[in-house]
Amino acid sequence: MSTVRVRARLAERAVDLDVSVGDGEVLAVLGPNGAGKSTLLSIVAGLLRPDEGRVELGDTVATDTFSGTFVPAHARGVAMLSQQAMLFPHMSVTANVGYAPRCKGQSRSDSRATARRWLDAVDATHLADRRPAQLSGGQAQRVAVARALAAEPRVLLLDEPMAALDVTAAPALRRLLRDVLRGQGRTAIIVTHDVLDALAIADTVVVIDGGRVVERGPARDVLTAPRSAFAARIAGVNLIPGVATAPGVIRTAWGADIFGTGDLAPGAQAIAVFPPSAVAVHLDTPHGSPRNVIPVTIGELDMRGAVVRVRGTDQPDGGTGLAADVTPAAVADLDLAPGRPVHFVVKAQEVGLHAALPPPGAAGPHNWPS
Repeated sequence: MSTVRVRARLAERAVDLDVSVGDGEVLAVLGPNGAGKSTLLSIVAGLLRPDEGRVELGDTVATDTFSGTFVPAHARGVAMLSQQAMLFPHMSVTANVGYAPRCKGQSRSDSRATARRWLDAVDATHLADRRPAQLSGGQAQRVAVARALAAEPRVLLLDEPMAALDVTAAPALRRLLRDVLRGQGRTAIIVTHDVLDALAIADTVVVIDGGRVVERGPARDVLTAPRSAFAARIAGVNLIPGVATAPGVIRTAWGADIFGTGDLAPGAQAIAVFPPSAVAVHLDTPHGSPRNVIPVTIGELDMRGAVVRVRGTDQPDGGTGLAADVTPAAVADLDLAPGRPVHFVVKAQEVGLHAALPPPGAAGPHNWPS
């Protein structure tokens, strides 16, 4: 069994985490820079000791600060893949992939056979006799994946594995990881900033902000109906916080009513979520069918394919500015430009109302075992 359970506090990095991964599950970890994502991987791998906490890998207690248990990194059965392939430069590709099996006692011929099997799995057999200096970035990462898996880890940790690749190599590696991890039921944790990584590879997503988990759920749910500001930002949707005042209505901190769909009890902390594609931009206040009319000052315009993303300045409570996707013709006809006041208009049926998650740091301390 290759489950993972982490409860860890590290005061120096302001991290207080509670994360679990099921057997054969792929967990994507998202969050802003400095939130604690890589710290989580380092704690699981045994590269960092938490001030307080416990790490369980399957039935093995790898870290327990209360009993003094700490299994060293090399004995945890965990493999880590980072942005750089970190292959041994003096070894061939085959020798790199066969290194871990050889260290575990396999004969030279058996380790070569293991290396060939994994190189075939990642479609890199043709690279077997090359040295790392002869590989492209994408090829080197494929070999690094094979090397990590050849070690037969109980858990695979991936820290931004596509970040250093060009736009042609990244999709190929993403497909490879999806096929290998899902096809073989591998337990893995992947830290990424790319929503495509999470959607294509992961079963579950956690969002870490301010050193704590602020959101968790199935990858598609989190990235299509996010409940945290960071998840909404990377998913490209608008998010407005407020308090439910009546069925289908929330009131913002600045006194505006937002109408949408969702069954929330009055007084509940809530959020409104809607895509930029559902927003129309008007110069004057419109009238007509039930809709939300939100005054916005344009902050920036950004061409995205065939549409222009019109981004407002920050919301009155400091939240990320709202966005609307319009045609270039609409930008010209309305003479849209930074600094211009406009109205963002969205129909109520396009707005989802959800219960809000607590902000980072709102949760109480863990009841650490004694």
